[in-house]
Amino acid sequence: MSVLASLLDQALASGHLLESSRKNIDLLLSGSASPLAETAISELATAGEWEELNDRFFKTLAFGTGGLRGRTIGKVVTAAEQGKGGPNDRPEHPCFGTATMNFFNVSRAVRGLIAYAKRHVGPSRKAKLVFAHDTRHFSRDFAEFCAKVSTELGCDAFLYESGRATPQLSFTIRELRADAGVVLTASHNPSHDNGFKAYFNDGAQIVEPDASAIIAEVNALESEIYEALPASEHGTVTTLGAEMDRRYMDRLKSLLMQPQLLTGAKTRVVYTNLHGVGGVIIVPMLRELGFEVITVPEQDVQDGRFPTVDSPNPENAPALKMAIDLAEKEGAEIVIGTDPDNDRMGVAVRDSAGQMRLLTGNQIGSLMAWYRAKTAFEIGWLNDTTRARALFVKTFVTTELQSAIAHRYGIGVVDTLTGFKYIAEKLRKYEDAIPADKKGDYRSLDETTTRNLRLEYSRFFLFGGEESYGYLGCDFVRDKDGNGAAVMFAEVAAYAKSVGKTLADVLDDIFREFGYHEERGKSLVMEGADGAAKIQALASSYSHNPPVEVDGSAVAKIRDFATQDLFDAEGDALPKEKMLFVDLADGRSFAVRPSGTEPKIKFYLFGKTTPSDDVAASKSKVGASLDSLWSAIEADAKSRMA
Repeated sequence: MSVLASLLDQALASGHLLESSRKNIDLLLSGSASPLAETAISELATAGEWEELNDRFFKTLAFGTGGLRGRTIGKVVTAAEQGKGGPNDRPEHPCFGTATMNFFNVSRAVRGLIAYAKRHVGPSRKAKLVFAHDTRHFSRDFAEFCAKVSTELGCDAFLYESGRATPQLSFTIRELRADAGVVLTASHNPSHDNGFKAYFNDGAQIVEPDASAIIAEVNALESEIYEALPASEHGTVTTLGAEMDRRYMDRLKSLLMQPQLLTGAKTRVVYTNLHGVGGVIIVPMLRELGFEVITVPEQDVQDGRFPTVDSPNPENAPALKMAIDLAEKEGAEIVIGTDPDNDRMGVAVRDSAGQMRLLTGNQIGSLMAWYRAKTAFEIGWLNDTTRARALFVKTFVTTELQSAIAHRYGIGVVDTLTGFKYIAEKLRKYEDAIPADKKGDYRSLDETTTRNLRLEYSRFFLFGGEESYGYLGCDFVRDKDGNGAAVMFAEVAAYAKSVGKTLADVLDDIFREFGYHEERGKSLVMEGADGAAKIQALASSYSHNPPVEVDGSAVAKIRDFATQDLFDAEGDALPKEKMLFVDLADGRSFAVRPSGTEPKIKFYLFGKTTPSDDVAASKSKVGASLDSLWSAIEADAKSRMA
């Protein structure tokens, strides 16, 4: 028995090492192509870093419908991993582990995706895969590796020359008629994380029936080692860059409903990409539209450390502080910030008192939803005959203000589970409903033509989004799009200016008409192997022991998405998911669900009032009620974990 094996067996016997960790260490050692794997594990074992080993090996990083996501830099970095070091102070090598993001897991993921894509395409041609990446540690390394594996296994690969946004990958898959694609990103997660997000041939994240088949292919692989095909059967790598950027930008302009509003608007905007890839498209795009764009120099630098922020997440106010400070200095009217892979957008706007006001994702989305619904009738996109075929698609945990807006304008609204893949699944359904002889090559048609086809034969998606700062106003992209969101929001800003109001004024007008709505996002973070178990136990406790009274109000209705057979507004069955939605008798609501991408359990709180001219009083009333509700929920959660 080797020295390492002896150390591991002793740790297992003494309770320091989990049984699953012991098994998975052997799995990685037998399936890793790197001789450094054993060196790194031995280093941790010799130092008695059992908590680190358990965190790295308590599970295999299973490929799910969201792909993979995990730490690529360990809490403890071994000398073997540090090596000579890499760019932006990262280690030379990603951390070794079956529960972490490294070449062991990326190899499994891309090979499983390739296997399914090849089977789906058949023998008549080579499968085509597109790869993009953000600025995170190892993102470029992983993307180049994926392209190499693809060609060696007989596929043609398309690789962006440098960092690009997640929604641009979605657009590119559709534009190139590719069979699948991957973006290497962990979105807004901490800098030590990375991920592998997989898309299928419609440009959307994988859903059933493809999802189960791809997941089975990936999870059946237990080694990163593979045998390349003969050179004569290899595919090619095509580098993508400025030409595809231009095609994407030209299509984004079709999101504008009243482009004349932007002529001469001369709105000054401060933009930050938070060290990510958003500036590649957003900055030139807004400048082409006539906006004066000022960027935050310190945050223009593409750096996976995200050195100027604690979290590169535009949902968090501190992430936009430098941009807001610059806006104050430059007299800018709007601040726009996007996360590293540019699928989420946060904003701050100047109110009538001259103060910068941060908006929530629900408020940003509601401004765009209201403007697009109102304007669609004003410019003739919709009328009394066609309104029934138009709709918003949003998630259950997104504000009901958007439902109120939809109902006022007589258009539909469909709620989906959390995850933009479910919104994208609806878009595929609406496209597929158009008769084949009418739609032809749908992806080559302009927006006016596709809109008319959807209004005649299917349903017209006018706007959709998630409370977590993700928005979409088209169907030529099948994921939330920070680029498109910036274009749509810029138009709303130009509209507000054209009527002599600030965006904050417009939002308050919406509250007066539809009632004040406020939502709060809260979470409890529990990391590592122990944390994952606690999260699942807490989530399960709500199903097994649902509340009957919360904060002095009786529970009026419970929707348990894990156990009940539930259907959306179109009668489509909802997949089972661990989420509980609780409606209280006093009109407040809350939902609870484990995050699919982060080590946390999330809580969503909802409060509202009836329409009133006294918006300030409504805000105060609802705010106090949600403060009280969270105190009760937090206390209950702690008692459930006791």
